[in-house]
Amino acid sequence: MKRLTLSTLFAAILLAGCSSADKGIVPDVPPSELYQEARQAIDDGQWVKAVEKLEAMDSRYPFGAYSEQVQFDLIYAYYKNSDYVLAESTIDRFLRMNPNHNNLDWVLYMRGLSNMAQDSSMVHDLLNIDRSDRDPQPVSRAFFDFNQLLERYPDSPYAADAKARMVSLKNRLADYELATADFYVRREAWMAAINRCQSIQQQFGDTEAARKSLPLMLKAYQELGLSEPAERVSKQMAANGVL
Repeated sequence: MKRLTLSTLFAAILLAGCSSADKGIVPDVPPSELYQEARQAIDDGQWVKAVEKLEAMDSRYPFGAYSEQVQFDLIYAYYKNSDYVLAESTIDRFLRMNPNHNNLDWVLYMRGLSNMAQDSSMVHDLLNIDRSDRDPQPVSRAFFDFNQLLERYPDSPYAADAKARMVSLKNRLADYELATADFYVRREAWMAAINRCQSIQQQFGDTEAARKSLPLMLKAYQELGLSEPAERVSKQMAANGVL
């Protein structure tokens, strides 16, 4: 009885493993049918299912009649499924293979959105947690993507939204620089604080962070006994209504 029980158990484990493995297998159907299933999944907002179908098409029919549209749909499905790194890698591959495509403005726009999304956090947003001290590399990449879109395709239907997003991204980058300057002030690294504040004034002079950097720069100059530049900053603060 013991041997029978172990055999039965072993067989059950094998069957369970086979059953689990089969779940991720996309049936071998004609490309037109497979693509329709993928499109239906997209229309229904079933992003995981859509990605599975589209990835199957991409690997099985890389040069088929649907290959170009599959790339577009994959980029969108990855983005909606929060697979931002995969979206970005698919975009980069498409740009390498299609450097003069008519829809490159959309592709650049989606790369900007994917990079921008990598800086966001639903938990931080819900709890209203300040994220200004986080590494802004995805923000810098998104700013570059949107700027590239505006330079190459100023009349694109995505240009206006890209421009608006660049304002938000610029403020995010300025806030990071401000947080860094404040860190240097708290560590009494006065020259580092001054250099960072000057960088904010030069690169992000039209942001709120630029106004907030003035008192930090003033304190650093005062601590170093540099009365002349401290006086200039005081006048700048008065002109900008900074207390």
